[in-house]
Amino acid sequence: MPILTDQEADELDELLTRTIPETNPNVQGPFIKNREKLVILDTFSAEYLKARMLATQQTPAALIHNMIRREMAQAARL
Repeated sequence: MPILTDQEADELDELLTRTIPETNPNVQGPFIKNREKLVILDTFSAEYLKARMLATQQTPAALIHNMIRREMAQAARL
């Protein structure tokens, strides 16, 4: 994603404040839509999930599910 100028950032902020952005779950990007929930990720997290998706052939939801399960199991052992 290109770096925005201050004016472009202000215009984008104004646009997103006054409108609801439309998302398309069929388009790859840093958006995950599932059951009317939308998660917006930072670029690093989105790229990490994309790389893991391609390497493991799993969906973002499955990857996140597995990460949370591992974290919960680790916390239970402490």
